[in-house]
Amino acid sequence: MISASDFRKGITFEIDGNVFTIVDFQHVKPGKGAAFVRTKIKNVISGSTTERTFNPSEKFPKAHIETKEMQYLYNDGDLYYFMDSETYEQVPLNYSQVEDAIKYLKDNMNATIKFYKDKAFSVTPPNFVELQITETEPGFKGDTTTGANKPAILETGASVTVPLFVEQGDVIRIDTRTGDYMERV
Repeated sequence: MISASDFRKGITFEIDGNVFTIVDFQHVKPGKGAAFVRTKIKNVISGSTTERTFNPSEKFPKAHIETKEMQYLYNDGDLYYFMDSETYEQVPLNYSQVEDAIKYLKDNMNATIKFYKDKAFSVTPPNFVELQITETEPGFKGDTTTGANKPAILETGASVTVPLFVEQGDVIRIDTRTGDYMERV
């Protein structure tokens, strides 16, 4: 059990059968009345964020979130299969569980998957990935001073904005947290 007075960023706990993580918190001690804890909490399953106040003496069960490094194997149309590298157990996930991460994952890449009560709810790709450009407009010689960009399609189907000098077939490094082009490899 964890009391509201012990809330810190990143702590996960249960309320009414839902699991929340603390995004932001503030202990408030007004001149009149009782102290309270103002929080911004995020539902880890649905991703929705809400603001809520708690009495510091309230207690909640602490939620145990398990994190595993798993390898992305393949997609059979409806499901995306990931394998635990230690037990070789395969976990099928549907598109709604992987939609943000799958655009940066290709076969045999590792991803971080979070589980609550043995049910996967979040897939996170590595912070930086190297992917090949399959489609982009040709660049122009000498047009490097303007800092202009152009759209490009990656081998995974993701669309990113790249500088004009990057060509089709180049391998680039991408920051998956922002979706930004970092450098040509």
